[in-house]
Amino acid sequence: MNRSKPITGELLALKNQIEGYAVEYGLDFFPQIFEVCDYDTINILAAQGGFPSRYPHWKFGMDYDQLSKGYTYGLQKIYEMVINTDPCYAYLLQANNWVDQKIVMAHVYGHNDFFKNNAWFSNTNRKMMDVMANHGTKIRRYMDRYGQDSVETFIDKVLSLENLLDINELYETSSLKRHRKEQVEQQKSENEDDGYIIDDRSAALKSFMRTKARQDKKEDVRKDEEEFSAELPLTHKTKDILGYLIQYAPIEEWQADIIGILREEAYYFLPQRLTKIMNEGWASYWHSTIMTNKALDASEIVDFADKHAGVMYMSKQNINPYKIGIELMRDIEYRWDRGMFGKEYNECADMSEKIRWNTKLGKGKEKIFEVRKSHNDISFIDEFLTPDFCERQQLFTYKYNPRNGRFEIDTKDFNAIKQKLLSQLTNFGQPIIEVESGNYMNRKELLLSHVHYGVDLDVGFANETLRNLYAIWRRPVNLKTRYEDKEVIFHFDGKEFRPQH
Repeated sequence: MNRSKPITGELLALKNQIEGYAVEYGLDFFPQIFEVCDYDTINILAAQGGFPSRYPHWKFGMDYDQLSKGYTYGLQKIYEMVINTDPCYAYLLQANNWVDQKIVMAHVYGHNDFFKNNAWFSNTNRKMMDVMANHGTKIRRYMDRYGQDSVETFIDKVLSLENLLDINELYETSSLKRHRKEQVEQQKSENEDDGYIIDDRSAALKSFMRTKARQDKKEDVRKDEEEFSAELPLTHKTKDILGYLIQYAPIEEWQADIIGILREEAYYFLPQRLTKIMNEGWASYWHSTIMTNKALDASEIVDFADKHAGVMYMSKQNINPYKIGIELMRDIEYRWDRGMFGKEYNECADMSEKIRWNTKLGKGKEKIFEVRKSHNDISFIDEFLTPDFCERQQLFTYKYNPRNGRFEIDTKDFNAIKQKLLSQLTNFGQPIIEVESGNYMNRKELLLSHVHYGVDLDVGFANETLRNLYAIWRRPVNLKTRYEDKEVIFHFDGKEFRPQH
C-alpha cells in the first residue's frame, strides 16, 4: 500500500511549530514523521494495526469493512493513527480541518514521548514496520507452498490463542537481547540479498528455538504423534501458551514459524494494551496543554473546546481512557504541587484544612513525568485513584434498570469502584490461563489451569479455545478451573467437550 504522502507546506510548518512546543515542555520523543492520507487509507491502516504491510488474512478485511461502514453511517471517525516505531510514524486524515490537525499533532507527540520513555515499551522492537512486512512475505510464501486455505486455517487457530501471553516476557532478558541482535543480523543479510529471504524460518522462531533449548526434543518431535515422547520435560508452568506450543507441540516447521511470527506481533502490541488509560491520558494532557497555552488562535477556541469535549465524553456503560487518564494526570499534578500526599496529609482529620492544604511544593510536573515512566494502567489506578477523585469525576458503578430503561448508580463506595476498575484491567478482564502439564495423567495430554482472580470462565469461549488447542497439540486437552467452590476439569478429545468428574 502506497497511498499516503509526506506532509508539505503549511502542514510541515505546523509540525515544526508543534514540535517546538513539545520540546519546550520537556517531552522526549523519537524523530516524528507525519504522512497525510484519505479516509479509505486510514481505515486500511487502522484495520491492520497501523501498519501498511501485514500478512494476508480475512480478519483485516472484516475490520476494514466495519470501520468503513462506521464512517459511512456517521458512527465513528478516525482522526489520526500513530505507531510505536523509531522514527515514529503518524498518519493525518486529509479531510481534517486546521484545528483538528493541530490537536492531532500535539496528541501524537504525547504518544511518541510515552512510547519512548514508558518502561513497558522499553523492549519493543522499534523497527516493527520492516518486521511486519517481512512477516507478510514469509506467510505469503507459506501459502504458495502449502496452500492458502491450510495456512489461513492454521492462522485462525493461533489467533484465537494470541491473548494467552505472559507480561513478564516484556522484561529485558538475555534471550531478548540475543533475539534483537539476531533480528539486526538477519535484516543485514536480507538487505544484502536485495530483500529476498533465503531461510524460511523467521528470526523469532530461530531465536526461540535456541533460547528455549528446543534441541532437547531433537527431530522426533516433528514425527508421528506416537513418537511424541512422554519423557520430555513438559511439566513446567508458563502463561506463555504460544511459546510453549512452539517448543513442545508436534507441529511442522512452517507451523512453528507462523506461531513464532504471531507471538512476536502479539507481544509487540501487549504494552499498548497494558497502558491504554495512561497512554491516552498522557497524550490528551499534552494536546490540551499545548493547544490552550501555545498553539490556539483566539478564533479557534470554541472549535477546540467542542472537539476536546467530544473526545472526553464518558458514558455510564464504558470507561473512557482519555477522560480517566487526563483527569488522573491533572489530579496528580495538582496534589504534588500542593503537597497533598504523605503521612501528615493522610492523617489530617480536619476536612476544611485538607481542602485548603498547600505546602507550595511545586513538584507536580516532575511527578507526572515520573509516573509516565514506570507505571502501567493497573499500578496507575491502584496507586493514584482516590475517593475525592471519584467524587469530583462522578465515577460510580452503574447498573441497568429494566423498569425505566436507564442506567442508575449502583454504588458510590470507593473500594467497590476501585475494585471493579482493577478487575476490568487485570489481564484486560480476561481469565488468566497457564500451562500446568504437557503430559497430564501420563497420557501426553495438555493440562491448562485457570488462575482465578475473580474472573469466571465463559464456557463457550473455553470450548472454542480447547478445540483450537487440540488442532495444534493433536492430543486431548484439559482446562482446570473452579466453579461454585469446586474444582472442575473441562476435557476435549477431538470429538466431545465435557467436564470431567
